[in-house]
Parts: sequence; structure tokens; C-alpha cells
Amino acid sequence: MEEYFICPECGSDDVEVIKERGRELTLRCNECGNVWIITLPKLIKVPLIVSKHERSFRTSVELPEGEEIRVGDIVETEDDEVRITGIELEGDRRVERAEIGEIRTLWGESLTYPKVIKVSIYLPKGVTQAFKVKVGRDEEFVVGEVLEVGGYTFRIEKIKTETKMLRHGGARADKIVSIMGHSIPRARARRSLEIYQGYGRESR
Repeated sequence: MEEYFICPECGSDDVEVIKERGRELTLRCNECGNVWIITLPKLIKVPLIVSKHERSFRTSVELPEGEEIRVGDIVETEDDEVRITGIELEGDRRVERAEIGEIRTLWGESLTYPKVIKVSIYLPKGVTQAFKVKVGRDEEFVVGEVLEVGGYTFRIEKIKTETKMLRHGGARADKIVSIMGHSIPRARARRSLEIYQGYGRESR
């Protein structure tokens, strides 16, 4: 609801509340001195199921009545930041977008919990060694980069993101599903990856 706290005269966000009466607020802009009144929308508590890899937790989020939410939007709960991955209406109907008052349940992925991605390392004789690794969501991975995990050194050849397969360039871990490449023994790795041990053993 940040847009409610933007001065309509000069566009500044340096705004303070000088009077509050229920959902009606009187605001003053500290840049130009403009004073105006707004009425905040009614907030509706919507059930939210938050995924942290193999575990899911039920909570709720307060959202403004009448506004629209879409898959991919980010909402904040009391102790988490969550990206919406699913919207469920009455009758178990799943949609990509909906008005807040129509929603029965929201589904989402915690953005405060580390990202877990799959790693497939191709070994001689057609053998593949697979891992799950825990990485920071802002970490970057690039095709051609040499990494180490579980005692294996490999060069990234492909990166699968949520939307496409990359054979060139790179991506942030937050958007990556898996990385793949051939083992290159005795090569020097740029960095080592931490194997994911499962929910409950991980620190944030």
C-alpha cells in the first residue's frame, strides 16, 4: 500500500501521518507541505500455505480488499517474505490472478529460507551423480564455471531455470531449478557447494 503514502502534488515519499481516525489518515508531505486525507482499504486475512522445501506451514496474510494478486507477487507476513506460487478459489479452482475477496487459499515459497537446487554431475561410463545443494538466493551461477560438491569437481554446462534451459550466460540461484555438467577430476573449483541436509538441520 506504499502508493497511498506518495504526495499527489510533488511525488515525494517523505510523508508523515499527522492525524489518524480508524482507516482515515491525514497526511503531510515534508517536501512541499501539502496536506491531504486518504482512506485505507479494508484488510482481509487470507489463509497462506508457505513452502520451505519439503515442509509446508499454514499461516495467513492481511491484504487490501478489492485489490488483485497474481502468481509471482511477493507478500509479507509477520515473520517472512513469501512469493506467491498458487492461488486457489472456491471449488479447488486454481488461477493465475484473482481479487483478494475471492481467494480461498494462497500458496507460496519462503524467500527468507535458503534456495535448494539440484546438481547432476556426469561421470564416465554413463554414470550420473546427483545432489541437492543449499545456496544463497542472490548467488549467481554461470555456464562454464567450475564447482565442487561432495568431492566431485565439475564444469557447469547447462542451467535449468523456472522458465528455460540455459547453455550460455547465467542466472541467480533464486530462479534456478538445477545445474548440470561433466566431472573434470583434478581441476581447481571456483567454489564449493554445501549439500542440503533436509529441513530442520538448516540455519537461515
